[in-house]
Formats: sequence, structure tokens, C-alpha cells
Amino acid sequence: MDRFTALQQKIEAKTAKVGVIGLGYVGLPLAIEMARNGFTVFGIDLDLKKIETLQRGESYIRDVPNDPVDQLVKEGKFIPTTDYRVLKELDAISICVPTPLSENQDPDTSYISRVVDQIKHHIQNGPLITLESTTYPGTTEELIQWELERMGYQVGNDFFLCFSPERVDPGNSRFSTKNTPKVIGGTTERCLALGVQLYGNFIHQIVPVSSTKVAEMSKLLENTFRSINIAFINEMALMCERMGIDVWEVIKASSTKPFGFMSFYPGPGIGGHCIPLDPMYLSWKAKGYRFFSKFIDLAQSINNSMPDHVVYKTSVILNMYAKSIRNSKVLLLGMAYKPDIDDLRESPSLQVYELFKEAGALVDYYDPYAKTFVDQSGKEVRSVAYDAKAWRSYDCMVLLTNHSVFNYRELAEMGVAILDTRNAFDGIQAPHLYKLGTSVKTMQAPEASLAI
Repeated sequence: MDRFTALQQKIEAKTAKVGVIGLGYVGLPLAIEMARNGFTVFGIDLDLKKIETLQRGESYIRDVPNDPVDQLVKEGKFIPTTDYRVLKELDAISICVPTPLSENQDPDTSYISRVVDQIKHHIQNGPLITLESTTYPGTTEELIQWELERMGYQVGNDFFLCFSPERVDPGNSRFSTKNTPKVIGGTTERCLALGVQLYGNFIHQIVPVSSTKVAEMSKLLENTFRSINIAFINEMALMCERMGIDVWEVIKASSTKPFGFMSFYPGPGIGGHCIPLDPMYLSWKAKGYRFFSKFIDLAQSINNSMPDHVVYKTSVILNMYAKSIRNSKVLLLGMAYKPDIDDLRESPSLQVYELFKEAGALVDYYDPYAKTFVDQSGKEVRSVAYDAKAWRSYDCMVLLTNHSVFNYRELAEMGVAILDTRNAFDGIQAPHLYKLGTSVKTMQAPEASLAI
């Protein structure tokens, strides 16, 4: 019996041993879903603290409850480890490691390369290898296929290779790993068949495509689409500020059209692992084909400028109260990149924080989910406690993340000037509430009486 048929039978019987490398926001939910559906799953991560937490049956990700982790660890269906030697036992490996950008905004695929080095060192059973880390078209071939083929292994016979882009949306209560359609591209037809078979056991809908490059490109298209449209609406917000128009009212009116329009919203910048990074992966790869994407570069420029605009607009507001941004006490509300999660990856709030510090402001932050972060100087910064009385002493508040747990009416009643970058105070009228996307000229005078 050849390896392909043997692996098919193991997957069908759920006796295949599976490994997930990288137990972050993508890898941990994937590993738990695999184990829940009958596979023995080895979760591999070099962060000893993470592994020890999981071995105690505890989760460090909000979207993954403790109970299934604890149960699966006790049953021996989920085995967290830092030991790459378990690769020798595995029939299938899913790679879910980070793919950040370098300081020069070029792709950093070093995490993938390190995993491939471990696979080369330990490979034995001819496994199915699936890369899920977001990256540029061609990565699966260049960093995995060619490396293993140099050792004499033949893809489709001695090992099997797929790319399946992660589509994790932290904090999304509607779509999770199991009910989000899964795109899969294989290096050969047999590779694709095994990938579809394995992932079909724990994901409701599988979307096969003709190659790993198509699968890689599909993820970049999804997030570049979002990046460009967010940049467009950010630019519209800046335009509306100049023209004395409320961009939020414009969006609300436009969204009543039942066709041909999709709502996007302005904000202090873009965050998360995907939208700020993925377009740059695509732009970088395209340059190798002498193709230069003006849309991607322009969108990145606009989105990256929004933290600066937030600080500038705050300074204008403070000037209205005869205050300088230097030595003013500023409280940032929300540091996570999106509501109701603790994820700080690429959050624009981090840049806003640094810009306020550079401007000489006395800046604090409050986030009930993201309790700490490390600033650019390496110092740990902690969230202040919620204290309505103490917060009245701030000169200005800047709402950066519209967490649903915030009591917006109570915040408004504190009487402190507030810059709302998310339209979170919609429906609350007060002279000291100011919005991104609204002209400074139309802001009410601070002396006006409160009308909440």
C-alpha cells in the first residue's frame, strides 16, 4: 500500500496523528477543533509559558474556553509540547506561525523557515503538510516543497503539501474555525485530495482551488480589498472634515441603498495581524514581476497616517480649551485593534500612544481586556482602573476602541472633552463630544451647556 492510500485510510479512521505548529489565535482554535472531532493532536509551540498553561487545561485566548482544553488534555486527545521530536510520529502537520513584516516593511518568513528546518530534520512518515500562515504567492513551493525535494523527497508521493489560508476573526461570535469556509490548494491532485479529506472532518465547507498560489493569493485579495476600502473611507472622513459634513451620517444614508454599496468605516488606523500586513506581502511579491501596485501603496499611506491625524485633532480640541497638548492629561479608551477582544497585534492605538508621548502629553489608557502592553522603549504599560471621579481630572479622552462594555453615557457625563474616532457616542449630544470625520468648524463651543 502506498503512502497516499495509507494516509487516506488513517484520516478516514481518525487514527492519523496530527500536529499544529504555532498555538496562537489561529493554531489553538484549529488544534482544539481537530481534537474535538476525534484526532489525536500535538500542539507545538516554543513558548513554554503557553504550553504550561495549556497542560493545566487553561486557555489564554478568549475565543477558546477552558473547558474543552481541560477535557481534551485529560483525555490525551490534545498534547501541548515544545518538543519538535514529535514530528517523527505525525501523519499531518498544520503550520500556523506568525509572518510579520521586517522593519523595512518586507515579508519576514523566518518563522516558517525555522519550522521547515525542523520538519527536514525529523520527517519520517511522509506527512501531509499544510501551511496556514498568511504569506505571498509562491511561499509554499519556495520554502517547503523545494526544500524537501532537495533532500530527495517527491511531493505527491513521499510527502503531501497544501496551502490553506487562515480566516480567523477574533471576537466573532458568529463565525468560528468550524463554520468559516476553508480554501485549500494542493501542490498535486493527491495533495489536494488529502487536504480536503482531513479538513473536511472538522470544517463545514471546504473550497478547493487549483493550486497553492491561488489559495495564497485569495487570502491577500480578501485583506487587500479591506485595506483599500478602509483607506478610501478614511480619506472621505478627512474630506468631510474639510467640507463641514458628518461622514458618519453620509455612510448611514448611503448604506440604505440595497445594492452596489458596502459600508466601511473610518477610524484611527488599521490593526490586527492581517489587514496592515497582507497588502504589503502582495506589493512586495508583485515588484518581483516588475508590477507596482499604486492602490496598495496609497492605501497603506492613508491608513498609516490616521494615528497622526488623531493626535493632531486632539491638539485642536485642546486648543479650544486654551490648553497645549504638552503636559495635558490624556486618557486613551481602548487599546485592542477591534472591539471586545484583547488582541493588540498591529493596533493603531499603540502608535497613537507613542505619538502622544512624543508630543509631551501625560498619557494613560484604559482597556478592560488588554490590561498591559510593552511600549517602544521596552517599558510595560498598565491600564488604569475605571474610576469615574478620578477621570474627571483628565484634559481629554480619546476613544480608540469601541468596546461594548463601555458605558458611553456615563463617560459623556464626566464633562471631559472626548474625541470619538469610532462614532461610539452616536445618539449622545453634548458640546464636549467631538468626532473623527466631522469638521472642527462645526464643533460646538466648549462653553455651551451639556445636553445629554
